[in-house]
Amino acid sequence: MVSLSTWCRYIAHKLEYSVTLSWKSYKGGQITDRQVNDAVWKNLFQGKLTYLHWNKGEEMAPTIGEQGGTLLVRKLPAADPMRVFVGDVVVLKDPEKSDNFLVRRLAAIEGYEMVSTDEKDEPFVLEKNECWVLADNEKLKPKEANDSRNFGPVPMTDIVGRVMYCLRTAVDHGPVQNSHNGMRKDSPVLEVELDVDEMAKNHKA
Repeated sequence: MVSLSTWCRYIAHKLEYSVTLSWKSYKGGQITDRQVNDAVWKNLFQGKLTYLHWNKGEEMAPTIGEQGGTLLVRKLPAADPMRVFVGDVVVLKDPEKSDNFLVRRLAAIEGYEMVSTDEKDEPFVLEKNECWVLADNEKLKPKEANDSRNFGPVPMTDIVGRVMYCLRTAVDHGPVQNSHNGMRKDSPVLEVELDVDEMAKNHKA
């Protein structure tokens, strides 16, 4: 049973998401000022804050099994340092395949100094709206991991969601270890919208 305080926090998150999304649509010219109010209420009452995403590959093992996993992802209307944090497992647009998405861990954001283990490489600072993402699997070489060590910094705006929960099999599932701030922000959303049975139905393994 979800507590009243959790529901209140959940509704607050939904309202913030609805307002941010509607404002983005208005600024982008997709809706008029008269439609903003309707869009806010529609997103608030009809939309969910999560979606299911299937991920396969050894890059994120052991967080996500090599055989793949069904992920519960929290939608992010805007990815910025106030909404997504270093240590979070995120879904982002693949910098090399525009119709594909990657799941990686956010390792650094704007302002961080990046120093290579190779002395030939010059240190550099991530610029505004840039971030650095890494695979969890430490056994893989950089090229095999297909992360920022291979394709470099990516725009924060390419991040579309934060992974909250992973179902590897019907009996092997649980919350994903994110940053403290990320997990605190996601806890009411996870409590209200997590449906393991629904995830199991959509599981491809």
